[in-house]
Amino acid sequence: MEARNRRVRYLLTDGFHDMAYLEWGQPDAPSVVCVHGLTRQAHDFDRLAQALAGDFRVICPDLPGRGQSDWLSDPALYQPQTYVTALSHLLAVIGGPVHWVGTSLGGICGMVIAAQPGTPVARMVLNDIGPFIPQAAVARIRDYMVPPPEFPDATALEAHLRLIHDAFGVPDDAAWAEMARHSARALPNGAVTLHYDPGVGEAMRAQEPADVNLMGFWQRIEVPMLTIRGDRSDLLLPETLLEMERSGSRSFVIPGVGHAPALMDEKSISVIAAFLRES
Repeated sequence: MEARNRRVRYLLTDGFHDMAYLEWGQPDAPSVVCVHGLTRQAHDFDRLAQALAGDFRVICPDLPGRGQSDWLSDPALYQPQTYVTALSHLLAVIGGPVHWVGTSLGGICGMVIAAQPGTPVARMVLNDIGPFIPQAAVARIRDYMVPPPEFPDATALEAHLRLIHDAFGVPDDAAWAEMARHSARALPNGAVTLHYDPGVGEAMRAQEPADVNLMGFWQRIEVPMLTIRGDRSDLLLPETLLEMERSGSRSFVIPGVGHAPALMDEKSISVIAAFLRES
């Protein structure tokens, strides 16, 4: 099954922009929105989307500045509120209730949206993210956000991804090749680089690391939730997961994986699919 390429317009302080997204499954099926992490893109969910497409309309956006979406003129706009604004336009186009699968930044956006009165989010999967992120993890991510390097070819880029995303738990060589193919952006000189605006890192580096506390949003969420954690994660701490469980979230912990699980393996996909199909 092939995905359909779509785009949605949204408005920021510097004007209108396009956000690209992939759509799988039948347009009249129940909708699942899958939102990626900080430097990733929509194709991260290809395997999950294909598994869900028989029952759901699966919609996977490239957040602003990533993948096929427009870059923003001001790096300072690469903030969660911008992503929530763009995603809100997408939700308006979808219409009706949606299930949400959010990895890291995508989960932060999901929590903010699910906490709002009248939210369309009916059920939510949070992938290695919760209402508290420790300063040390924020600092690690900020330091990691250097301008994306150039590579002579896709093979060299894949080797780089295997190094920096070793914690993802990517299940096989074919999955690494998929990730590399969709992460590559061709340059005029024939080299390739990673498929996101360097301004994303500039915005991240401009901020001093601090604890991130989203409990005000978390406490207002009333939909069924499943939280996935890599047992080596430094973003979603065990004690945070325990608090989430006490609030009613179910948990699925993936051994030997850090931040953030790739969700490309059969077990993770089956757990998510079973949770979403309950409704």
